[in-house]
Amino acid sequence: TKKAPIQRFADSVSAYFVPIVIFIAILTFTVWFSLVKSSVGFALMAAVAVLVIACPCALGLATPTAIMVGTGKGAKQGILIKGGDALETAHKLNYIIFDKTGTITKGKPEVTDLLVNQISEKKLLEIAGSIEKNSEHPLAEAIVKKAKKIKLKKITGFKAIVGKGVKANVSGKEYYLGNLRLMKERGVKLSGHLSKITKLESEGKTAMILAVGKKLLGVIAVADEIKKDSFKAIQNLQKMGLKVYMITGDNQRTARAIAKRVGIKNFFAEVLPEDKAKYVKKLQKKGKVSMVGDGINDAPALAQADIGIAMGSGTDVAMESGSIVLMRNSLLDISKAIKLSRLTMGKIR
Repeated sequence: TKKAPIQRFADSVSAYFVPIVIFIAILTFTVWFSLVKSSVGFALMAAVAVLVIACPCALGLATPTAIMVGTGKGAKQGILIKGGDALETAHKLNYIIFDKTGTITKGKPEVTDLLVNQISEKKLLEIAGSIEKNSEHPLAEAIVKKAKKIKLKKITGFKAIVGKGVKANVSGKEYYLGNLRLMKERGVKLSGHLSKITKLESEGKTAMILAVGKKLLGVIAVADEIKKDSFKAIQNLQKMGLKVYMITGDNQRTARAIAKRVGIKNFFAEVLPEDKAKYVKKLQKKGKVSMVGDGINDAPALAQADIGIAMGSGTDVAMESGSIVLMRNSLLDISKAIKLSRLTMGKIR
């Protein structure tokens, strides 16, 4: 636990203030007893009056006491604040960046649409499910869940292509399953399916494209439901004067659709997991930044931010990297944490 900067300041002031007050009290006793020739009792009472009125001990105790009460109040409301420095910094925030999957959304996506090209829907799910059963990504879980009634095949050569998709060998053929960026890099012919993919993405759905060689086999659209409190939480933060951003690995159209539904005007799309911290650093040049996330991919950005806010339902790495943990997983608690910081700092001052 780190001391709040204002507490270190109070401690440094106390280091000079306390001995000065004690010296003045001794001087007061000496003046009344020796020069004014008052009784010992009266001189002692005058010296004690100086100590009581100046109250040097209060200066050193008030700040840590206020911080202790502030963090305690937060804990009662399911907001775990890891130290006085986090509590103090929260009231200075200018920007808040939200991760999309698992933070703004529930992180439990479902397959909504299947588009096929020269293969059946069952075959599409069979190949995609066989590949994705080796992945831990929420989108992969949605595809595997959709294919649960289909007998999946054994695969070889599975490889995750960070921020783009996966590849694997199924029945001797090398398949790629991923986003548009991956397909364009592979030179896959999207032909007449591009407009359909664009339409799905504009509806806030993530399009997972399956291809073998340069041939498109099908598209699996996956949608992740937005949390009920996301819109209200973001509104609250904007009313408090904070600028809200969203960051996601999804394409521009999907990101724009989700951002619009929750009232966010600014967003970063098609961001690779390892680059999230760079976007945080970029905004830090303009002011204090908070990053809100729940996954392993968010950990570097949470650590880079002035205040990392982790969801209680997130990974252990994310919670370890965050300065504040929302144990109730409610985004509404972010504005509560900032208000608590502002009130605590007001008391201290």
